[in-house]
Amino acid sequence: MGAFILKYMEVKMKKVYELNFRGRPLVVEIGEMAKQANGACLVRYGDTVILSTSVVSKTANILSDFFPLMVLYQEKLYSVGKIPGGFIKREGRPTENATLAARMIDRPMRPMFPSDFKNEVQIINTVLSVDQDNSPEMTAMFGSSLCVSISEIPFDGPIAGVKVGRINGEFIINPTKEQSELSDIDLTVAGTKEAINMVEAGSKEVSEDDMLEALMFGHDAIKELIAFQEQIIADCGKEKMVYEVLEITDELKTEINGLASDKLNTAMRIEDKLEKYAAIDKVKEDIVNKYTNENENLKEQELNELITKVKLVLEEIEYEIFRKIVVQEKTRADGREMTEIRPLSTEIDLLPRTHGSAMFTRGQTQSLSVVTLGALGEHQILDGLSIEDEKRFMLHYNFPQFSVGETGRYGSPGRREIGHGALGERALAQVIPTEEEFPYTIRVVSEILESNGSSSQASICAGCMALMAAGVPIKAPVAGIAMGLITDGDDYTILTDIQGMEDHLGDMDFKVAGTRNGICALQMDIKIKGITKEILKKALAQAKQARLEILDKIESTIKEPRKEVSKYAPKTITFMINPNRIKEVIGRGGEMITKIICDASNVKSVTDVNAVKVDLEDDGTVIIYHSDQEIIEKTAEMIKNIVKEVEEGKVYTGKVVKVEDFGCFVELWSGCEGLVHVSQLDEKRVEKPSDMVKVGDEIIVKALGYDKKGRLNLSRKEALK
Repeated sequence: MGAFILKYMEVKMKKVYELNFRGRPLVVEIGEMAKQANGACLVRYGDTVILSTSVVSKTANILSDFFPLMVLYQEKLYSVGKIPGGFIKREGRPTENATLAARMIDRPMRPMFPSDFKNEVQIINTVLSVDQDNSPEMTAMFGSSLCVSISEIPFDGPIAGVKVGRINGEFIINPTKEQSELSDIDLTVAGTKEAINMVEAGSKEVSEDDMLEALMFGHDAIKELIAFQEQIIADCGKEKMVYEVLEITDELKTEINGLASDKLNTAMRIEDKLEKYAAIDKVKEDIVNKYTNENENLKEQELNELITKVKLVLEEIEYEIFRKIVVQEKTRADGREMTEIRPLSTEIDLLPRTHGSAMFTRGQTQSLSVVTLGALGEHQILDGLSIEDEKRFMLHYNFPQFSVGETGRYGSPGRREIGHGALGERALAQVIPTEEEFPYTIRVVSEILESNGSSSQASICAGCMALMAAGVPIKAPVAGIAMGLITDGDDYTILTDIQGMEDHLGDMDFKVAGTRNGICALQMDIKIKGITKEILKKALAQAKQARLEILDKIESTIKEPRKEVSKYAPKTITFMINPNRIKEVIGRGGEMITKIICDASNVKSVTDVNAVKVDLEDDGTVIIYHSDQEIIEKTAEMIKNIVKEVEEGKVYTGKVVKVEDFGCFVELWSGCEGLVHVSQLDEKRVEKPSDMVKVGDEIIVKALGYDKKGRLNLSRKEALK
């Protein structure tokens, strides 16, 4: 562990602070850039450079029911020396990675703002330079916390985050790119100096004890980064602003409590989700209408303010009743035990023409997942800051509004859909076979048909079954479960398989996915300021018990991957050719490979849906895909004929394809022709080759080798001997 070092200098109002963080320089510059923002800092971590800025609006809508926080992570392709692709040649909508990075920063920071603070806050991270060995995402998280902490924006931070890897049993903070490839844990953990408040992880079937140890190891490093921030804040932090709040009198709280408490208590014990929500909404609506009618003489602004106060008190009553039911009575709103999973239902092969399909239902949450297999050439191309520029396994998550019985926006996926899809993809990626084992691009799509808690984990369960049904040889079945936490003072209760209300009114959403052998993915978000090691340990143990129960249900429907892919999925064969002969298979301008595809598939264009697909790798690997095995074999034969090596001195039977005055051309096999010179046609002198042979004749020839121009010479005369 590197010693804590703080350097300070002032040059033209610029202040520079430096920390030797685990053997790498972490440098913060303040006062030179973005001086009109409320808070700004330039953070250098190795050669990674991030400009983090924070701005707060001067006014607030105190009647708003949410805190308007925006966190952006802006990837600039110049940071890695790239020019953007496409026609416009400039950065456009955020990449998936940028969206996930912004979410990762938002999640640990949001709970640290005062609950009554309603001024709009924007935190913008501009990625200026990227060193792949020094995480720009973690640098941006550090910068985001610091730029808010030194500003006048009220914030109960600072927070920080690190990545944790493990190689040969040894934990590593912020592993390099090379170390990450060897690591069996890819953990991002964030928190305050007191506790952890955000976790995102993928791992290769790691045990609960090892994951807990990794979390605590990461938190120790976080404390170092927070101590560094506190030194900077003490030196140049601004006084926090006074902000407008909505004052609610005790008399109003008591009055509303008398009107609503018993009715809300009854409504919240209804088991069915839609019926429960309708009853709760009815209680609230009746009380709001009462206050509206009784105070209709008030000015519009005054009436709006009163109604907002009424709604806030009702939410507070709902919150307290919920805690009483769970923590004190040790019961759940739907009558389940604390560790009980809702009823499970599993089904496969719902869709006859897809390559694999499955449906997983847990209570009122339902995912229909569909697998599509494609050629390796159909991988996703990534135009981002990472060295990796393609992806062969994808999981896409769709959340239509009808799944919760509502109307709403339809369009491109939002941050939530992208985040849930990434979590499911991370979990299943740990068991996906390698390219060599299964040379396909694999896409899983999860359609959420019904939702009442943890649809992302339902997507993992349904996706796992769909993969096995599609014949993808995954290493082991994977299941996921969402855990909740309800606190009441020092007392707390951990819930297994939380539903919507327990997520909305609870303090933690802790998702764990894995196999029977260990954890594959982990995600935690909390609404309080942190949780302890004791809570994490209990939640992980409780989640394992639930995961094994769900795996039993999955395996009762489909125990292992099918041995063959669907008859509608492309079949494949793989073989090697001499890499130096690839250009002959492709031909000038792709002429040869186009001819092979069209002739073998009996189509007129390579874009025809029935055309065979051919992937040619630089190392000489050839992969051919088609649903018809006969077409695959025909394509393979044509390619092998082109690259088939002629053995000098060997006798072949060939077909005469062309006759000239100086000799004839003989085809040994498709794509391989040689010249029999007139002098090599017969043992006796031949005046005219056409006197000896004609097109279509089959003759025996001996291979004499290649001339200096690479042309194959053949001899009938030598073959006759």
